[in-house]
Amino acid sequence: MPWNDEFECMPVEQIQKFQLEKLKETVAWVSEKIPFYTEKFKEAGISADSINSIEDVSKLPVTVKNDLRDNYPFGLCAVPIEEVVRVHASSGTTGKPITGPYTADDLEQWTECMARNLWAAGIRPTDIVQNAYGHGLFTGGLGFHQGACKLGCAVVPTGAGMTERQITILKDFKSNVLLATPSYTLTIAERAEEMKVDIKSLPLRVGVFGAEPWTTQMRTEIENRMEIKAMEAYGLTELGGPGVAFDCEAQEGLHINEDHYLAEVVDPATFEPLPLGEKGELIFTSLQRRAMPMIRYRTKDITRLYREKCSCGRTMLKMEKLSGRTDDMLIISGVNVFPSQIEALLLEIDEVEPQYRLVVRKKGYLDQLTVQVEGKSEVYEAGDQKRHEVEGKISAHIKGMMGIGVEVELVEPKFIARSEGKALRVVDERPKQLR
Repeated sequence: MPWNDEFECMPVEQIQKFQLEKLKETVAWVSEKIPFYTEKFKEAGISADSINSIEDVSKLPVTVKNDLRDNYPFGLCAVPIEEVVRVHASSGTTGKPITGPYTADDLEQWTECMARNLWAAGIRPTDIVQNAYGHGLFTGGLGFHQGACKLGCAVVPTGAGMTERQITILKDFKSNVLLATPSYTLTIAERAEEMKVDIKSLPLRVGVFGAEPWTTQMRTEIENRMEIKAMEAYGLTELGGPGVAFDCEAQEGLHINEDHYLAEVVDPATFEPLPLGEKGELIFTSLQRRAMPMIRYRTKDITRLYREKCSCGRTMLKMEKLSGRTDDMLIISGVNVFPSQIEALLLEIDEVEPQYRLVVRKKGYLDQLTVQVEGKSEVYEAGDQKRHEVEGKISAHIKGMMGIGVEVELVEPKFIARSEGKALRVVDERPKQLR
């Protein structure tokens, strides 16, 4: 039985009628309240009156991440700041975060989506939920917290990190639900083995994982090592956080909360809509959000959409597990990392040359990023102590600005290969099956 029968099991004709109504309302709202969209719609010669079917969404211009950066921090906010009750954010390539403001109603909608997500994973009010997502500006921790509270669960907000304490709490509190990134979940399992804790003997029975790409092989690894059911949550900060789409017990694709998000798949080169079943870039339009609705937001995620009544009873549109991205973004410890973001930070360090590369490796089950950057001749030749000092300075700067830990290797001048074409900035040394 779904959490919300009315919308999760609504006949397709009815949900599409609802979507059309909300789409027209949203287009009119942003056109009136957000100058960015007012101008974009004017240039395209369209308005809410141009929308007569949900397919007409393709007439609207796309929104890209740079639009959010260019309008930092609240240029895309449709309400006065006194109506904003919370702001989340994620990192951006220029060092400025991507901001996400919420009204009180936006938070209620997000909580509803998260409740559906967790309920579909089999979580119930009697469960003890250990939330090991990062809490703070990152949407994951508080989004999952709200959803679990909505269900009436006992929530233990451990946050990410302090792995030995996570394991102690799993034992002592008898938590039977774990919320975390999939890579960190495997780190917990690995550390438990080192501590001689039989994690399979604990009450833990299900986990809901997201915030980073993960393969079906990693799902199997988690389930085998921990003897739990591994479920998925999908979302983006730009769309309000996790809860956009989710697994059910059938695990035959992710259900999209269609009353809140209108999904399309387009050709990433032409933006032409693709029919259901064809693989392309995923685009979402917010349908009920008030503070910062997104119109045709390019996710850069590659998937396909399909519609079939699921064995769970839900009729919502499904999306296939992501198969990749259209850009070179890395995700390290659940944080979006772009080469240009690292570059901008390196250029603020006086002791280095603007020559670098990023090496991605597996360290246990986690992705580890190593920044190799050339030191200036006088710095590199000053000896090991000076090199280690500069490496520490760079590492601390990146940690302070982006919130991730990276290894830094100060290399000798001319160590990085030069290119006459596009520079090779990212070297991915992870096994292909684990990327």
